Amino acid sequence: MFERLVEFISPGPDSTDELIETLADAEQRELIEPQSRAMLEGVIRMADMAAGDVMVAEPRMDVLEIEAPYDELLRSVIDTGHSRFPVTEGSRDNIIGILMAKDLLKLQRAPELNLRTLLRPAVFVPESKGLNELLRDFRSNRNHLAIVIDEFGNTAGLITIEDVLEEIVGEIEDEFDDHDAESGVYTLADGSHRVAGDTPISAVNEAFAIHLPEEVFDTIGGLVAHELGHVPRRGEASEIGGLQFSVMLTRGGAVRWFKVQRAPVPAADDAQ
Repeated sequence: MFERLVEFISPGPDSTDELIETLADAEQRELIEPQSRAMLEGVIRMADMAAGDVMVAEPRMDVLEIEAPYDELLRSVIDTGHSRFPVTEGSRDNIIGILMAKDLLKLQRAPELNLRTLLRPAVFVPESKGLNELLRDFRSNRNHLAIVIDEFGNTAGLITIEDVLEEIVGEIEDEFDDHDAESGVYTLADGSHRVAGDTPISAVNEAFAIHLPEEVFDTIGGLVAHELGHVPRRGEASEIGGLQFSVMLTRGGAVRWFKVQRAPVPAADDAQ
């Protein structure tokens, strides 16, 4: 009877938005921690999301061609740093399996092995597949990557278990993340800087007192990609506005971090 009376006086939330507002109120009253509120909110919002909402789009996918030479495959694995790769045959849309990066090393010890025997079956899911259901499948089938297809059966992109979990816990940190950082530009111990690929060009101009163009591209990653003429790969470098941008880490076909330092000034003898 007491519980019914409390519910009558203060009824519970009737919608998702009201539930999220209730969590925000609980955080303000210090009943739950901010991190807990953010995770609970992520779980609630994820219920209305599908694979197509968070996938890596097909043009940004890193794939391996089954007929490519071993050295080329190994270089792609090293440059991208992924642990799993869709493997294609003939065209990017013809995915014949998934290759684990660690399995590629077996060819070094046994060159007579056929790469096809190392492939694992690819899992295909529709763009409309709910993230809740997809996460359940990832856990039960022990798959960490799925190929997303559109309504016509064409490859729309790929999605990993990390992509799904990040909708709950936020971006999963790696060796380059900084707990206390509040901007996209950080000073390193050697005097160089680490700059996030999605840092606004205006912020880079302010940090380095330079004047990179802000009219066409919003982020430094977009500007560097334009200068290189392709999506930057790990280890590539480009000199722009007196700065040298070296790619430290890529993810999902985009640059996550640049290492930035002043470009060396030519010696007087070199200028003559």
